[in-house]
Amino acid sequence: MKLDLDIKNYFEHLVADRIAKLNIDESNDVDFQSDLMCLALNQLPPRYIRHEVDMAFYLPANERLQMEMQAKDAVEKSLGFLRERENEKN
Repeated sequence: MKLDLDIKNYFEHLVADRIAKLNIDESNDVDFQSDLMCLALNQLPPRYIRHEVDMAFYLPANERLQMEMQAKDAVEKSLGFLRERENEKN
């Protein structure tokens, strides 16, 4: 058994979903998206799971909503940071 394949940070799923929902000009830039995801995840506490079903059945709706809002805020803050940095380069 490889533990690193069995355990995931649930916030990775939430952040990736949030980034996918954004219509950002940099959507084709893999480096930009990777930087955005890393910056956002570094602002969030880890929430480890083994199976998606763990979160679906055992996470109260209000806690899930709170996690989604945390992911949204972290992505927005990180996107602002990256765009500001890009503007400083130009």
